Amino acid sequence: MDKHHHNQQLSLAKCSRQRYNEWIFRDVPSDITIEVSGGIFALHKFPLVSRSGRMRKLVAEHRESDISRVELLSLPGGAEAFELAAKFCYGINFEITSANVAQLCCISDYLEMTEEYSKDNLGSRAEEYLESIVCKNLEMCVEVLQQCENLLPLADELKIVSRCIDAIASKACAEQIASSFSRLEYSSSGRLHMNRQAKCEGDWWIEDLSVLRIDLYQRVITAMKCRGVRPESIGASLMNYAQKELTKKSSLWNPSSQSKVEIDADSNGHERLVVETIVSLLPVEKLVVPISYLFGLLRSAVMLDCTIACRLDLERRIGSQLDIASLDDLLIPSFRHAGDTLFDVDTIHRILINFSQQEDSEDDMDDTSVFESESPHSPSQTALLKVAKLVDNYLAEIAPDANLKLSKFMVIAETLPAHARTVHDGLYRAIDVYLKAHQGLSDADKKKLCKLIDFQKLSQEAGAHAAQNERLPLQSIVQVLYFEQLRLRNALCSSYPDEDHKPMHQSWRISSGALSAAMSPRDNYASLRRENRELKLELARLRMRLNDLEKEHVCMKKDIEKSNSRKFMSSLSKKIGKLNFFGHSSSRGSTSPSRHSQRTDSKVIERI
Repeated sequence: MDKHHHNQQLSLAKCSRQRYNEWIFRDVPSDITIEVSGGIFALHKFPLVSRSGRMRKLVAEHRESDISRVELLSLPGGAEAFELAAKFCYGINFEITSANVAQLCCISDYLEMTEEYSKDNLGSRAEEYLESIVCKNLEMCVEVLQQCENLLPLADELKIVSRCIDAIASKACAEQIASSFSRLEYSSSGRLHMNRQAKCEGDWWIEDLSVLRIDLYQRVITAMKCRGVRPESIGASLMNYAQKELTKKSSLWNPSSQSKVEIDADSNGHERLVVETIVSLLPVEKLVVPISYLFGLLRSAVMLDCTIACRLDLERRIGSQLDIASLDDLLIPSFRHAGDTLFDVDTIHRILINFSQQEDSEDDMDDTSVFESESPHSPSQTALLKVAKLVDNYLAEIAPDANLKLSKFMVIAETLPAHARTVHDGLYRAIDVYLKAHQGLSDADKKKLCKLIDFQKLSQEAGAHAAQNERLPLQSIVQVLYFEQLRLRNALCSSYPDEDHKPMHQSWRISSGALSAAMSPRDNYASLRRENRELKLELARLRMRLNDLEKEHVCMKKDIEKSNSRKFMSSLSKKIGKLNFFGHSSSRGSTSPSRHSQRTDSKVIERI
């Protein structure tokens, strides 16, 4: 193996000599040999020392020994970059492009080819091209960043990377703003609005960025976020990058091919880094990327054994928008435990907890938003109903698994609150499938499982099926028959309108402050808060009337002190007659309130 590598180096050096000798002066014998990684150059001292400060110092240090061979280790850009620098020293013209400008900046810094040693030296030429040409073009900046991947950390120290990243972020942001202006148009009413159907042309850079290495890509996306690039564009770029980098995506996300896939350590580490980086770059806004994409990242994170923080972040994001997920999204294979369940039930349980906590946090709203909630089906209640239906379908899908323990099945079914399910048909179906697949369950476990079902919330078809289901415990069948009898009686009562019989569950709202159990706690809370606000307003009115009474009392005391004449007493009687304790005059013209009214008003004043 070592012999083969040695022969390969010799052949490479021979080819490089032949190529380099094409432009070196043949009529003047060389007096110095420069050896770099991948090539040997037979050159002359004078052209080199006239442009390079490093070469001038080396020759000066070995003047007495007459140095003839120099080995340059860790040369940025290797033999290719040194060849360009040597050509520049010899005065041979070549074109500076986006493909070599980063190498020229680094090699000129290494060889100290600055203005101090020669006017219009290689360093200033490369810097000028970088600033005036490259930084004004997004595609060229991306190409330079690709070249910088092999020039780190020197390219970072020379700020080549940071300048290109800033230029890319600024250019993308400016083009996006210009694209937004081009989509503005006037409506028929003369108002200016954004045409959302028009294709956005400001995101063409998404494909260009996908060629960058993950560390540089991360820095570019971070800079774009700081510049204000739209979250939708950031999300689209992340999706495109993941699709290209996760080459084994289909094998990672396909449970059927799990046992056939063998991933080497390097590929595994690279894909793990890509997933963790993309998750850290996801915008905080909801619905920026499809939820199926988030589930795909989660499958990859589980398979690649990414950090716990990465997986928890994905679970939290999915939980916040679980109501738009599909059943296929929830079916995450159990990659790590072959002898355990077919699907990763623990991950779904954590996602459901995130959803429930997020739904609870939305209940902490200010009074104004709560008062505006008049409907028994608020948006969170609608989301609960969707997730409940999704969970019931998920339970029915995982129920046939022989390795699925009863505790795991029940913890998934019990995660959502009781008011999430208005109909228990889906839950009954899932439990029936579980009982059919696990016929060895004890009677105690069957009773525990069937307690999850509210047989009163079964439809007529499901109730008829449950009444004849031999897999159910006897106690459950009795409950089904009882509620079926109540339903039949209510149906008969409703057919006779003359009789005063009210069916069960007549309405959502029974009375003020007493709501049906089908309403969510959020709506019960809203109703109570609304009634409390009305009481506060009435209390404020009573306070205003009390203040009026106090003012009249002060005036009467002053009048008593000034005069004790009959004239004052007559005016006093007139004032008392004008006082109105309840804000409206009596229909009979009486000025004195009843005893009951006096007692009520005195109690209100005492409470105040």
